[in-house]
Amino acid sequence: MSKAFTKETDSDDDDEVSLPALPTGTRNYMTPAGYARLRAELFSLIDDERPKVVEIVHWAASNGDRSENGDYLYGKKRLREIDRRIRFLTKRLEMAEVVDPSVHHGSDQVFFGATVTYLEPSGLERTVTIMGIDEADSLKGQVSWVSPIARTLIKSREGDELQLVTPSGVMAIEVLQVSYPSPA
Repeated sequence: MSKAFTKETDSDDDDEVSLPALPTGTRNYMTPAGYARLRAELFSLIDDERPKVVEIVHWAASNGDRSENGDYLYGKKRLREIDRRIRFLTKRLEMAEVVDPSVHHGSDQVFFGATVTYLEPSGLERTVTIMGIDEADSLKGQVSWVSPIARTLIKSREGDELQLVTPSGVMAIEVLQVSYPSPA
């Protein structure tokens, strides 16, 4: 049977991008900067990237045989990826609750948006910033507010000793410093 008469399915391409799910009954907390970044990405996809890909697909489709046309096949696949990301960003932004961490500036208690330095039993000091699920980047020392370390730290104060549950057991940590960005 000719390939032209078979439908190729990209079932794995149709699955939604699955970032960590939000805990049931909670909101999608986000910093103003994180919200602005996701919103900018959404508008860039809608206003710039998608129209360019649509134009390429239209041009490739006008060239004739679509079954062996790489520009057409790649373009259609890229359009699916863009549309999937647009749907994801739209959903996440609709349910976002923007929380400005600078309102806690000067506080020594840990809330969303805090940058916390804590001491591990080994003497190692670590610094993390508690961010939203969609904006946290572990390479920059940012953790999601639903992560085990963030859940342990939230509502603690400077000087508190806490019990952090890790895969290797319970670890005692001490909160050394809590800071927030300055109000703008």
